[in-house]
Amino acid sequence: MAKYRKLGRTSDQRKALLRNQVTNLLYHGRIVTTETKAKEVRKIAEGLIAMAVREKDNYETVTVTAKVARKNAEGKREKQVVDGKKVTVYDEVQKEIKKDMPSRLHARRQMAKVLYPVTEVPAKAAGKKKNTKEINMTDKLFDEIAPKYADRNGGYTRIIKIGPRKGDAAMEVVLELV
Repeated sequence: MAKYRKLGRTSDQRKALLRNQVTNLLYHGRIVTTETKAKEVRKIAEGLIAMAVREKDNYETVTVTAKVARKNAEGKREKQVVDGKKVTVYDEVQKEIKKDMPSRLHARRQMAKVLYPVTEVPAKAAGKKKNTKEINMTDKLFDEIAPKYADRNGGYTRIIKIGPRKGDAAMEVVLELV
């Protein structure tokens, strides 16, 4: 028995397709695709979610001191003249950060191997670079998706058949997070 479906593509095309569909499934929560692709995507996605559930609380919180530039009312950095030069004024701030334990860091790197970076563009600024923000999919997995499935033992996705595609009669399905 084969370990995976080849989907009629070369290995690099197949890996890129599966990475793209897994990223979109985890970002949007559901995708429409063919049945064979959905079964392959499901394997990868469930493995990532299981990894996130296993490692979701495996971190420690650390307090660090950071230098932050002081800003005026307009949001610009405050400058001060020292020895004839303009120098930015900094304040020291205490910050709480999450420090991953080694196994969670390994899981984060394994997820980063599979997931593509996602850039979110606001609807009114479509096509422009302004106000776009980079979504960290590994953080989304750990912070949003893993707590939702913490008490569930597998079976994080569902496949619903929606009928044959018009062009080639391939069976189309909706693959969604439960």
